[in-house]
Amino acid sequence: MTYEAHHISQSIRRAPSDVAAFAGDPRNLPRWAAGLSTGIRLENGRWITDSPMGVVEVRFLGGVDLGILDHDVILPDGTVVHNPLRILRNDDGSEVVFTLYRLPSATDDEFARDAAMVREDLARLRDILEAHDP
Repeated sequence: MTYEAHHISQSIRRAPSDVAAFAGDPRNLPRWAAGLSTGIRLENGRWITDSPMGVVEVRFLGGVDLGILDHDVILPDGTVVHNPLRILRNDDGSEVVFTLYRLPSATDDEFARDAAMVREDLARLRDILEAHDP
């Protein structure tokens, strides 16, 4: 089975290493990823976050130094949502690309709402990183 995918990107006027270091640190999620995290804590080696979906686990899959910030979100019902997130070089800045997969149960309105939240989160990440050293 394959899911419908929507790629959402945001240019950021910062080096990819800067973007990856900030966005790849789970402790920074509440600062920029409001669609996922309003607070995060490390419990028994697992990153647990309070999200709009309830309490969820976020598993980071590694490769941050390469600009790979893929992560799985384990929802309260046990569903695992894979979220590819890449930091690419864009001239002397970066392009952040998030792949949003449509879950089988998502309505058109829910998928559009999820895409809008991702765009807002990536814009917030841009604003933080372009404003000053985070």
